Amino acid sequence: MEAFALWCEDAYTKEEKRRLEMNVLKKITSFVSRYMAAIVILMALVALFAPSTVSFIKTSYVNTLLGIVMFGMGLTIRLEDFRAIFSRPKEVIIGAVAQYTIMPVVAWVLCKVMNLPADLALGVILVGCCPGGTASNVITYIAGGDVALSVGMTIVSTLAAPVMTPFLVYILAGAWVEVSFWAMVLSVVKVILVPVLLGILLRTLAGDHVDKVSDVMPLISVVAIVMIIGGIVAINAEKILSCGVLVLGVVAIHNFCGMMLGLLAAKIFHVEYTRATAIAIEVGMQNSGLAVSLAAANFVANPLATLPGAIFSVWHNIAGSIFAGIRRSGVENRTRTGENGVSAA
Repeated sequence: MEAFALWCEDAYTKEEKRRLEMNVLKKITSFVSRYMAAIVILMALVALFAPSTVSFIKTSYVNTLLGIVMFGMGLTIRLEDFRAIFSRPKEVIIGAVAQYTIMPVVAWVLCKVMNLPADLALGVILVGCCPGGTASNVITYIAGGDVALSVGMTIVSTLAAPVMTPFLVYILAGAWVEVSFWAMVLSVVKVILVPVLLGILLRTLAGDHVDKVSDVMPLISVVAIVMIIGGIVAINAEKILSCGVLVLGVVAIHNFCGMMLGLLAAKIFHVEYTRATAIAIEVGMQNSGLAVSLAAANFVANPLATLPGAIFSVWHNIAGSIFAGIRRSGVENRTRTGENGVSAA
């Protein structure tokens, strides 16, 4: 009996220890998710001014790290999330069309107007042709927007990426560099589609087990994103210091135009306020990690092509948070005045 009592006490102690560890991880995850923009900026600054501190992060790690992020995204997708796609077909279609027209076209126009060198032009176009980023879902939540719609649009644009991203880059970047369409298709399938589908499959087959660790998945994703940015910035630190202001300016204009034109598209089609917020954020916030990955894997002869994606990763979190604050104020004002908000205004 004494041995059994000791065993029970030991088992209880281990269970209690596991609970405490999970609670600590949840708190860390919550902190990291809340202050992701600040953490990204801090890493970028460290990598820029003290590149040797993060020199262990090699460019060759980018695909693996992005694959981890996308696998984490897949783990968060439930079959019910696909209902948002069918329950809001009008808004999902508007978001998907805007995603793959507004951002690519704005990128191409900026490259032409600002007469960017081939490497930077390629990088900007890569960013413009990528699907919506997973950070858009978090920013939409902060903004008081329609999160289910945001998730639905991210799923659609991500699943369309293996075709749309290589096709658009092939069409728009061909004036600057030679683009291998099929090599890019393979890259997108490997780092985006396969990890996402594996995550969805694992979620479907072992949902209860996945739920136990789902609260800490954002922590892993944020760490991977921060490492991608740190590695790219560190490798290109000298080049960023010489042309970073130009790239930041282009990235800021690109991001701003994406959100504003996305909002305009929603307004033209009389989309309700919270859904218009989701569309604007989804269009303006890109999966810039994919742009970095594609540049590193497919355009080795154009090393600066990774810069716009790395800088966009930092900037869109800052601009997205500001935009979210403005839109959330609109939601609160409408609530106070009793408006239900039938337009994107």
